[in-house]
Formats: sequence, structure tokens, C-alpha cells
Amino acid sequence: MTTAIDTTSRERLASALNHKEPDRVPIDFGGTAVTGVHASCVAELRDYYGLEKRPVRVHEPFQMLALLDDDLKDAMGLDVAGVFSRNTMFGFPAERWKPWLFNGLEVLVPGDFNITVDARGDTLIYPEGDTTVPASGRMPKGGYFFDCIIRQEPLDEEHLNPEENLEEFGVISQADLEHLARATKEAATGRGVIASFGGTAFGDIALVPGPFLKHPKGIRDVTEWYVSTSSRQDYVHKVFERQCAIAIGNLERIYAAVGDTVQAVFVCGTDFGTQTSAFCSVKTLRDLYFPYYKQVNDWVHTHTPWKTFKHSCGAVSKFIPSFLEAGFDILNPVQCSATGMEPEQLKKTFGDQMVFWGGGVDTQKVLPFGTPAEVREQVLRRCEIFAPGGGFVFNTIHNVQAQTPVANIVAMLDAVHEFNGRK
Repeated sequence: MTTAIDTTSRERLASALNHKEPDRVPIDFGGTAVTGVHASCVAELRDYYGLEKRPVRVHEPFQMLALLDDDLKDAMGLDVAGVFSRNTMFGFPAERWKPWLFNGLEVLVPGDFNITVDARGDTLIYPEGDTTVPASGRMPKGGYFFDCIIRQEPLDEEHLNPEENLEEFGVISQADLEHLARATKEAATGRGVIASFGGTAFGDIALVPGPFLKHPKGIRDVTEWYVSTSSRQDYVHKVFERQCAIAIGNLERIYAAVGDTVQAVFVCGTDFGTQTSAFCSVKTLRDLYFPYYKQVNDWVHTHTPWKTFKHSCGAVSKFIPSFLEAGFDILNPVQCSATGMEPEQLKKTFGDQMVFWGGGVDTQKVLPFGTPAEVREQVLRRCEIFAPGGGFVFNTIHNVQAQTPVANIVAMLDAVHEFNGRK
């Protein structure tokens, strides 16, 4: 069962974001790089729904996520459209599409998606598509996405320069502003709009390895960065202070370009939780991250109508009060399988303040390995828990991964529409 897009999707999302129960639970797939669908699954969904035969476009090659075109969004009954930065995580623009054979599936990749294959059969990808410099990503032979290649030089503790960890954070270019304005206008077709702006995703460690930098400097090992949050806090504060100032300046320019069409904005993707614990204490979060989160969120809420989106995997229930105090409106992916993340307790404790964008079905076990009946059962139960009173946008717990059976994806969508049909 599917539902056609209608003119109420934007209003539906607005209601959910403002903790008012909408006519139906809004559904997002493909709106962000953490609520997306693997290219192979997008291709299977197009076949399932009998849509025009054409290769899917891999707009986020790091995780091999594909764009969901409007015909597929209509078939799936989606309510949300995404606005993305001009450049991919490897530093080249998602444009000038060309074919690539990916594990036997023909897809389209950006024109500067330049790769080599090493002696082991692994695929190497290059920053800004420049094959004259060392590769910054590796996809193992037969793999489904790229891993960062750590390219950190030996650290000179006496001469560490915070500016070297700010190469990803510069004043947004006119070309990028024009792209965001165009992309926002294209997204505004009756669906709700969430945006991910380059140079504003404050505090992220996702780019610490610098996959799109040809010659990365500074601290570029994720483990070393986590160590720095304990042993080099003065350095990290200097990085965050500059990041914060640059991000707010960029947000001013972006808001002037895209305006109120955007309803939610991706602010941060730093993961604080593991499956059973956390990467740091609440005190470390509040000492190191909180002041800058609050500055960015306060600017957004003072100058725009946007809601702010915080992504963090894992067991993060103990951090939610601080996220709320820092001004975050939305939590994703709502990893209910992690310790302390039981959906009933999350909704009861935080449901009138925090929007849960995700949590709709487990992507570690149930969606990829369960039966369609098991998928349906969990989806209906999660909707029963999270939907009352608004504050819920349906999505899986992070991206839909490769090799997820299309029958299970369809069972998930059908279950959401079944629940919405009961309202």
C-alpha cells in the first residue's frame, strides 16, 4: 500500500516538529545523509514499484547513498525532501553524472568520482577526484561503502595549530550559496524540507580524517581526536570557537539565500554513544561541546524558524537533557537497541520536548534479517509509542543498508501507511 504525495506534507512535518499530532506520521527517506537508502536498495525499490528503468544517482559516495527521485518518493509515500551541500564528502560536486558498475549494478556517480583498484581488488577513491595524491577512501573488494583512510602525519605536540583542523570550515562561496538556493527551490514541491549545509555542521568529527583534503594537517585520526577531547581540551576549544564563528557567519548568508522554505537544519553529527555506553561523560559534553552548540542553536532560533537536528548514534539518553538545554529540537537516529534507549521511556521522558526523527525500525537485526511480518510488527509498535502528541518523524535507525531485502523495506512502508490509515 502506498499513498500519493499531497499538499499537506509540509504542514504535516511542521505539526510534528511543533509537537502537534498531525493527520499522519510524516515519513522521511533520503532527506539527509543519515536517513538515506543505499544505492542498491534504491534500485530494487524502483524495480518493485515498476518505475522507469534508469540508473540511480549516487550523491553521497562515502556511504553509497542514492538520490530518491520524485517518482519513487511518490510511490513510497514520503513527506520530506532534502537539500544537500554542493560537494560530496570527498570534495567533488555531485554533478556531471557518469556510469559506474558497482558490484554488478550500473549506477551514476559524479564526474569527478575517480577511482583505482589495487592489487587486492579494493577500490580507492581520491580527494577532489585527484588521483595524483594519496587516496582518502577504500572500499574492500565486494564491499558496499567506503572507509576513510587515515592520513595523519606524526603529531608535533609543541606546534599543533588549531587552524589546521579548520580546513573544512571556510566562508561559504557564492557558488555554494547559489547551489543551496536552487536546491531549496527544487525541494519545495509540497514536501517538508530538511537541509544539510556545508560549513555549518558544527562540532562534527565525521570529517576529522579529512577525506576531501588533498594534504590534511592537524589531528586527522578519529581515535586521536577522541583522545584530544580529554588530553588537549584547550586545543579543541580553540577549534570549536573558530568553527562556531565561521558556522554562524555562514548561516547568516545561507538564511539570506534560502529563507523560510527550510524547516529543519542538520547542525551536528557527532556520535556520543556506543551500543552499551558513551564516548565521554556528560561533564565533558557540557564543558567542551555545549557552549558552542548553544551559540549555534541560539542563533538559528533567534533569526530563523528552522528546527535544529542533532544526530548521535548509540546510548545517548543521559545526554538528551543537555541536548535540549543546548537548543536542539530533533534527535536522530534514536537507536532503540542501545542501552537505556527503550522507546517507551524516551517518549515518556522527553516526548513533549524532543522530536524523535528515526527509531521506526531496527536496522541491525529486524529490518535486514527479520521476516516481513516481524518488520510490520515492530513498525506498528514503534508508531504506537512515538506518534501520539506529535514529535515523531518516521525513519529507520540510520540508513537502510545494502542487502536489506526489498520485501522488508516494502513491509516497513506498508506498516507505516497502515498505521496512518487508522488515524
